[in-house]
Amino acid sequence: MQITGTLIQYYFFCKRQLWLHANGIRMEAGFDLVEMGNLIQEDSYKQRSAKYEEVAIGPVKVDFYDVKNKIIHEIKKSSKFHETHVWQLKYYIYVFEQYGIDGVSGILEYPKERKTEEVFLSKPDRVQIEELKQEITKVIEADTCPEVLNNHKCKNCSYNDFCYSGETDIL
Repeated sequence: MQITGTLIQYYFFCKRQLWLHANGIRMEAGFDLVEMGNLIQEDSYKQRSAKYEEVAIGPVKVDFYDVKNKIIHEIKKSSKFHETHVWQLKYYIYVFEQYGIDGVSGILEYPKERKTEEVFLSKPDRVQIEELKQEITKVIEADTCPEVLNNHKCKNCSYNDFCYSGETDIL
């Protein structure tokens, strides 16, 4: 299976979510928080659609790519899971490099918070991404689904109903 940006994100967020998604159990469609994120992406930078493009390359699809300046723009609803967003964007830069597009950088954007951050890929990051890919593959190919996190993050997860169906004590 090819590693996507979503799988990178789920690796940092929840191994169970990663395994379920990669094994064909998809709960994101119609989930309010996912839909809100999509709306923020569409509505925050309407002028960009004329200037930049959503680009799919290999296993990833980036929100906006500025071809002239070689900048990937990734728009997020909130900076709550900042580290996850940084690694997802670094992975996008890594994939672009794998396809022969060098000199790419990224910008993380949190329009509701009016925050942006430049993201670059270093040599140690490339090594860590190779390790991440191996770890993600191990999780995905495991015969059994990882255990429920039972963490505060679970409350707003699109997989919450799946993970806690039949449970009497939910967080």
